[in-house]
Amino acid sequence: MSTRITNILLGFGLWLLLTWSLDVESLVAGAIVAVAVGLMVGEILRIPPGMFFNPRRWFWGIIYVPYFAFECARANLDMAYRVLHPAMPIRPGVVRIHTTLKSDAARAFLATSITLMPGTHVIDVVDDRIYVHWINVRGSGEDDHTRRIVRGFEALLKKVFE
Repeated sequence: MSTRITNILLGFGLWLLLTWSLDVESLVAGAIVAVAVGLMVGEILRIPPGMFFNPRRWFWGIIYVPYFAFECARANLDMAYRVLHPAMPIRPGVVRIHTTLKSDAARAFLATSITLMPGTHVIDVVDDRIYVHWINVRGSGEDDHTRRIVRGFEALLKKVFE
């Protein structure tokens, strides 16, 4: 029951951040949506209350945002360079990478982060393996691909989610 309450509070907090309004109508609508979604996903999205209110996790989550923004900007510049210089080689392919993240939430966050990077797209997540379509496959082997794609994200996400 406490995870459902945490999900409801998270949903309502997200609603407030997205609407940026304290009007009565907005608050009532947000509460209704937060309760409905919190009750529906209560067993799917399990966030222990102690984990959510841990300031250390919030600190590392805030650190993750500029790190992600920097990596995303770097990937965007790389992709723009490839588009503007057609002679630049591309070697598309599907690679398998390994993650040491244990929680489903952390793996989902990692998969989303990879997909948001230009040039990569997560195809599937199976246990501790993630299959990624990569526009320019570099290196050889799973360990090398893992190091190039996820190691920076994984270290920070481990501090946030595990």
